[in-house]
Amino acid sequence: MEAELTLKPIGFVRSGKGEKFEARHQPLESEPEVNRLEWTDPAAMREAVRDLEGFSRIWLVWWFHRNRTWRPLVLPPRGPAQRRGVLATRSPHRPNPIGLTAVRLLGVEPGRLLLGAIDLVDGTPVFDVKPYIPKYDAFPDERSGWMERVEAEERSRPGYVVVWSGLAKEQGEWLAVGWGVDFRARMEELLSADPKPHRTRRIVRRGERFEIACGAWRGVFRVSETVVTVEELQVGFPRRFLEDRSRTEVPEREAQLAFLVRWPDGGVEARRP
Repeated sequence: MEAELTLKPIGFVRSGKGEKFEARHQPLESEPEVNRLEWTDPAAMREAVRDLEGFSRIWLVWWFHRNRTWRPLVLPPRGPAQRRGVLATRSPHRPNPIGLTAVRLLGVEPGRLLLGAIDLVDGTPVFDVKPYIPKYDAFPDERSGWMERVEAEERSRPGYVVVWSGLAKEQGEWLAVGWGVDFRARMEELLSADPKPHRTRRIVRRGERFEIACGAWRGVFRVSETVVTVEELQVGFPRRFLEDRSRTEVPEREAQLAFLVRWPDGGVEARRP
């Protein structure tokens, strides 16, 4: 048997989602969203996609290209902070980081497919496309293991209401209008589900307040019974990183620097005890 296999991408996803935080674990298909799967060799795929237009949904087989290691035990984002065997989860930290996603097929165009809501970041390599066949691919009555307990617990607890302070509203609007940076809806989704500290959800306690990481940004909030109050937004990178132009990996650098000019206390240093 072969000890190694060689796979080559047939295309790459163009979703415009540069950060993992922007890609929901389960996309909301009620929201309008158009993504693209662009072929690496459009001429070779011209005949391969014949008859695909008749399917409303397809499977994508793809690669978690940002992962370099795997873990036998992982911490799922839903449920209590309890580690579980990686093969009993959909964690990206797998022995072979292969992903499988069912996505709506919106159209077949020369050189690409148009896709609906998707949970993949921009540039994700795709190895294969298969048609989704409801008769064989859907088993809604099957057991779902530990997730059944998590879902039962989620149904039994009251939801959280997220409100924004005047400062947080001003900061969020400033980022959205001036810089095209808007993570407010995604942050509200996470906090309304469960604002308790959790490593995978990237929520930590900071004294009497809490902090949630939203890609390159942070939201600082308080919790009172079932009300979550977002008090302010802050940058996620230290000023020395932002000002060091040799650090090319810093996302949304100019927006963060401009944010600190307008709100000097909105930096990492302000969060230190």
